[in-house]
Amino acid sequence: MALIDHFFARAVKRGELTVIHADGTARSFGAPDAEIAPVTIRFTDPAATRRILTDPSLGAAEAFMDGSLVIEQGDILALLDLFTANNKWEAGTSNLNPGLLKRGFDNVRFRLDRINMARRSKRNVAHHYDLSATLYDLFLDADRQYSMAYFTDPANSLEQAQLDKKAHIAAKLAIQPGMKVLDIGCGWGGMALYLHEKTGAEVLGVTLSEEQLKIARERAEKAGVADKVKFELIDYRPVTPEKFGGQFDRIVSVGMFEHVGTAHYRTFFRKCRELLSEEGVMLLHTIGRAGGPGVTDAFTAKYIFPGGYIPALSEIVRGHEGLRLFLTDVEVLRLHYAWTLQHWYDRATAAKAQIVALYDERFFRMWTFYLAGSLTAFRNGGLVNYQLQYSRSRTALPVTRDYMAEAEKGLR
Repeated sequence: MALIDHFFARAVKRGELTVIHADGTARSFGAPDAEIAPVTIRFTDPAATRRILTDPSLGAAEAFMDGSLVIEQGDILALLDLFTANNKWEAGTSNLNPGLLKRGFDNVRFRLDRINMARRSKRNVAHHYDLSATLYDLFLDADRQYSMAYFTDPANSLEQAQLDKKAHIAAKLAIQPGMKVLDIGCGWGGMALYLHEKTGAEVLGVTLSEEQLKIARERAEKAGVADKVKFELIDYRPVTPEKFGGQFDRIVSVGMFEHVGTAHYRTFFRKCRELLSEEGVMLLHTIGRAGGPGVTDAFTAKYIFPGGYIPALSEIVRGHEGLRLFLTDVEVLRLHYAWTLQHWYDRATAAKAQIVALYDERFFRMWTFYLAGSLTAFRNGGLVNYQLQYSRSRTALPVTRDYMAEAEKGLR
């Protein structure tokens, strides 16, 4: 039995995996399971199996991208779901982890990459967010919300769930008329425009993506609110009260904290405290690890989010401890991003011809591997979303959570 067959035999117990090797021999693993679709894969190059043994995630991704791993039955989501369903985070198995030497290398790489200096941040952001606007139109909702949607019902449409996400966040911010809001990592401007529309607040959105800035400003101009909702191409670190007319009553940051870097968490929270008024409130929305600290997997670091890192809750807490910020509310959202990613994956695969025309077949495979891998990480792996609410004053917010539900109901 080949070494790769031992790996498959150990990793797949439920569901059926059929493997056709480059020499034509075939083997089957696992057992039929009504909850897991059967998958058949074929290797066209024996070198692909060695890459998978070294690092299952990166090896499988690159083999799939270059065509040396071909899926004959099912698709890349079915393949990744088969493996991760057999190795769920809560079970504590490690069959899909890289080998010992590879883990050591990844730890060294991570320690170097996490020093996300300001000069590197813009380049890292551009790598992902300055891709063609058409690409994002093909799989996101019309508002281009590129973060977890909030499903009050799993059957809801993506558009409804993204609208509900904005209402969920706005309710926690408890914005009052006349307030100033800072949106750190504003994306294409959807959250900033929504907050102004619903509350009348003046909003400043900051981003490091030139493509996002262009579109956000165009949207504000088109809506006739460019004097109230402004966008700047600037890192959060140079933002000062003096430069932007005083402190902010509210700060919101959605899906940006994953790009801050652990070495800069304290800088981030210290800056946020500096920018908040005495009765100010901040809402931080981030992907997080259900367990302890880790490292960014090699595929994501190499192809998708260079410099990115998904934090453990303990790392976030250490970032703000001692800075005299009240952590006033914590919510853990478990399956919402899996449902969001299912919509994105379905839309991306339906738009295969358009994506291949924009880039090429290899890019399409890389992108769908990224979406499928992310989906299964939330469905079966150790990823969740955290929403953390902070205030500078113990009296800035009501002392019970009832106000959130009441405000959210009024926003829908």
